[in-house]
Amino acid sequence: MCGIVGYIGYRDAWPVVIKGLKRLEYRGYDSAGIAIINDDGFNVYKKAGKVSFLEDFATDKNTTGKIAIGHTRWATHGAPSDKNSHPHSSNDNRLHIIHNGIIENYCVLKEELISRGHNFKSETDTEVLIHLIEEIQNIEKIDLLEAVRQALKSVIGAYAIVILDRENPDQLIAARKGSPMVIGVGESEYFIASDITPIVEYIRNVIYLKDNEIALMTRDEFLIKRLDNVIQTPMIQELELKLENLEKGDFDHFMLKEIFEQPRSIRDCMRGRINPEAGKVALGGIKEYAEKLKNIERIIIIGCGTSWHAGLTGEYLIEEYARVPVEVEYASEFRYRNPIISEKDVVIAISQSGETADTMAAIEIAKEKGATIFGVCNVVGSSIPRITDAGVYTHAGPEIGVASTKAFTAQVTVLTLIAFYIAQQKGTLATSRLIGLLTELDNIPEKIQAVLANNDLIRDIALSIKDASNCLFLGRGNGFPVALEGALKLKEISYVHAEGYPAAEMKHGPIALIDKEMPVIFIATKNSSYEKVISNIQEVLARKGIVIAIVTKGDTQVKKMVDYCIEIPDADEAFLPLLATIPLQLLAYHIAVLRGCNVDQPRNLAKSVTVE
Repeated sequence: MCGIVGYIGYRDAWPVVIKGLKRLEYRGYDSAGIAIINDDGFNVYKKAGKVSFLEDFATDKNTTGKIAIGHTRWATHGAPSDKNSHPHSSNDNRLHIIHNGIIENYCVLKEELISRGHNFKSETDTEVLIHLIEEIQNIEKIDLLEAVRQALKSVIGAYAIVILDRENPDQLIAARKGSPMVIGVGESEYFIASDITPIVEYIRNVIYLKDNEIALMTRDEFLIKRLDNVIQTPMIQELELKLENLEKGDFDHFMLKEIFEQPRSIRDCMRGRINPEAGKVALGGIKEYAEKLKNIERIIIIGCGTSWHAGLTGEYLIEEYARVPVEVEYASEFRYRNPIISEKDVVIAISQSGETADTMAAIEIAKEKGATIFGVCNVVGSSIPRITDAGVYTHAGPEIGVASTKAFTAQVTVLTLIAFYIAQQKGTLATSRLIGLLTELDNIPEKIQAVLANNDLIRDIALSIKDASNCLFLGRGNGFPVALEGALKLKEISYVHAEGYPAAEMKHGPIALIDKEMPVIFIATKNSSYEKVISNIQEVLARKGIVIAIVTKGDTQVKKMVDYCIEIPDADEAFLPLLATIPLQLLAYHIAVLRGCNVDQPRNLAKSVTVE
């Protein structure tokens, strides 16, 4: 949510920043703006809408300069508009700021600043912060870095900020708390961004700014201070991400590319972690907690959205194979209900971005109560891996499409490995059984490749139901989280109302919705619930519903009953979520495309939700 790009160096700053903002469009936004210093002085260009609107608006304007800051805004305080777009200026227009996050005590600060003669042009909390910095600097007669430090000590909330000073055009100041920020280190140049996607083509070395740190950058100097005024030694890391991973290639959309990348992303997730021949799982990230896992009494899984669905899948797997009770919680609710947690518990926090605000807040609650926290995350260097005790990266690679696809299946893969790893420590799974499961898991990428071969068939099915207003997704056992995820994908990108339910719950309410216009998608593979699901299918058919079934390859019983059938390879029930999810992703994708929706950047959504 929201995007930051800043540059200081020898290059023309405008192309760097505008291209960077385009790379950050996947995060979700509703307006964009850039401030640049050049021979004309300070130039600020802001527009509601897409980055392309901003680019067109500035076509005939002066965009030269070697230092600039840019921002894509996702509205929180104030509607999407030109005046509410970032950057925002101080009262005297000397300072300009871009900001991700929320200043919770902005109302109190604003009232005080108004009483001191400040006038505000926008409805945002961000403008209040830059006025506060200006006020402190003017009163205390101190340099900008110290004014920023003092101001941030008065702020309640989350922020990633970058500040440009008209009277000191050779420096940028950045700071963060609870919102991601990365600094790219070049030769006599620095890049600042919300994540590495806008800067990967320019640099190979980065610094991940930590909470409560402030950075000052000139072309020749770099300094980091904490809010307590202690100077820090920056830790420079080498990037592994390659530019080609951020391009669509031959695919029409990033989402489709990422769906088709899942055989590789799941393989990368398992690489070096399983030994099928020996029946062994090795998870180096949680190895030091092997003894605790051997005696674990309860696991709590927390996540939001798609990550919560992955957590539900993890619940089925861990309870089935490791015989440990599992609770799955919405992170956004967990923090507000005074949960009962002890030092005996393990909490598994799942987040694609590693920056999800609700999940981070839930982690802090669990840490305060003494629980051991594991993170499951895709982004190396993000906040959640840093604040958890241990964890496992998913290694899915960058996911640009806002609606998660390969990140979800990578999370499910990691949770599968965690279930087997705990079972291995506890001795709840015979070695012969584990060998069989790991051998089959090792073959899942090839089986997913076979599922992807149904793409044209799935597009044809999508064509027949694209005009539906509502859809139901139904499954039993670990097919239920798949149904939830399928419904979420459809509503996210096509704006079709869709709901997922346990198939047995259909007759407890949702069956009232079924008529001849209602598509009902069943997870109807041959597993322990197969006969029960067939009964549920018959209930829908009796009410003239349109039935689409995900079935095991070679199934004839369901195939002759339903309107449409999509086959997936036979596999152990443990791996149903990895296989059955793929056709639902493709179905949602094709329906959205056929309805003319923006697949990669669905309305109102953000990739990284860094506010509550």
